[in-house]
Amino acid sequence: MNDGPENETQHARAVWLANLRQNLISPVSAIVGLCELLQSEVEHLKLDEVASDLDRISRATTELNALVNQLLHPDVATRLTANDDEGVARLRHDLRTPMNAIKGYSEMLLEDLEDLQAKHLEPDLLGLLEHTDTLLQYIDKLAGLSDDDPKVSDTSQDSFEMFANLVQSLQPLAPIADTAALTGDVLVVDDNLANRNLLARRLTRDGHKVWTADGGYSALEMMSRHSFDLVLLDLMMPDLNGFEVLARLKEDDVLHDIPVIMISALDEIESVARCIEAGADDYLPKPFNPILLQARISAALEKNNWRERERRYLEMMEAEKQKYKQLLLSILPQQIVTRLNDGEATIADRHNDATVLFSDIVGFTEMSARLPPAHVVDYLNRIFTGFDKAATELGVEKIKTIGDAYMVAAGVPDDREDHAEVIVEMALRMLEQVEALNHETHHPMHIRVGVHSGPVVAGIIGSQRFLYDVWGDTVNLASRLESTGAPGRVQVSEATARLIEHRFDLSEPADTRVKGKGQVRTYYVTQRKPAVD
Repeated sequence: MNDGPENETQHARAVWLANLRQNLISPVSAIVGLCELLQSEVEHLKLDEVASDLDRISRATTELNALVNQLLHPDVATRLTANDDEGVARLRHDLRTPMNAIKGYSEMLLEDLEDLQAKHLEPDLLGLLEHTDTLLQYIDKLAGLSDDDPKVSDTSQDSFEMFANLVQSLQPLAPIADTAALTGDVLVVDDNLANRNLLARRLTRDGHKVWTADGGYSALEMMSRHSFDLVLLDLMMPDLNGFEVLARLKEDDVLHDIPVIMISALDEIESVARCIEAGADDYLPKPFNPILLQARISAALEKNNWRERERRYLEMMEAEKQKYKQLLLSILPQQIVTRLNDGEATIADRHNDATVLFSDIVGFTEMSARLPPAHVVDYLNRIFTGFDKAATELGVEKIKTIGDAYMVAAGVPDDREDHAEVIVEMALRMLEQVEALNHETHHPMHIRVGVHSGPVVAGIIGSQRFLYDVWGDTVNLASRLESTGAPGRVQVSEATARLIEHRFDLSEPADTRVKGKGQVRTYYVTQRKPAVD
């Protein structure tokens, strides 16, 4: 980076021009704004006696604004303190004509307000006089600077540092590659009281709820406590300039979406680009056109409304996504849902060590023929809800229900060494739940349970209504053991018995005739073994 004398001169000139623009435009903006408010009020109240003098003030204000804009041209501004520059001297002199007209007609109106029953206009007329005097004093000061250094002489050291800080914030510049009126909660941030109050009044008149802050730190503190729809942010402020406030907003996870319109006496393209690049939604130079201001505020609020709608839609989509996910998880294992979401079209796995349980309610068909349908459904719901809870607690996989039959498995889709033990524990809990329910109903029932361990194939079937299912000889034998078992008991195969005998007491083995298998050695689980300390 080049920090030589030429660079320092350019920096000082930028500070000087920024300070000049601020000191000239602040009172002019206040004069323009007050005049527009007065005209609006006079037109609303139909004060015809005031209108003519106010029109003269308005024309003088327009002329004043045009002359100040000429002064602010960079080529003219750099010659403002040169006494031998006739063009600039004439321009400084010409400024006095509209200012004297504003002062003269404002003083005349002040004298007539009481007779016209318009005393409420007095504060705004006094404001016109105050800001006109401020501008006059500054123009006189410029005329007396020919022997001084224009870089520093017209501003205090604090003001100089404020502008220097802003210029530093805006460098370096990286290369840059009809709405209905809306209202909202608007924060106006400006260290100039007149600018702040005028803008707040204008926005309040347009239907907005307005808050004001006199500096960057107070603005950030207010935004941390209140939700705003829009921030109108002055660029030049002594404590924390607008660019720095904007940067902090955009770094904040909570505040970064608040629309921001920058308002400043700086209108250089570099300033505009830097603010937009940093996240500002728009930029308006002072003094701003009220119609343009209103349009850009409406556009910013509309953008914020769309952003809020988008946020709500995204929240709704996320909620629906969670519902969909929960629905899938209610019928499919987590691992299978993940694989489906990852794009697997066909899911089929072989598990060599798994245990399958089948249960069936004894005599349920006869009972359902005697009872009203609602009672039958309620009974099944109470039983199966209890079974589902036990399955969730034990971490076993509910496969399906078919009528009054209930099927679970362990070792699928995730392998686990205790697959047989946990399924037998599930079976005993199922018996206990049915027994407990028998004490509450007039129709006691019993279930048969069959369990077998061995290899299975597990996967997804169906394309419209997904079902996670298991197949194989292990499944068939578990089903046969249920159908040949005794009511209120758990019948297990020899393969399962070998896996659980250390945790559960078993009956003596029996040879049970199983369809398609012939004689099969089976056992009944009698009870859990006492825990060993």
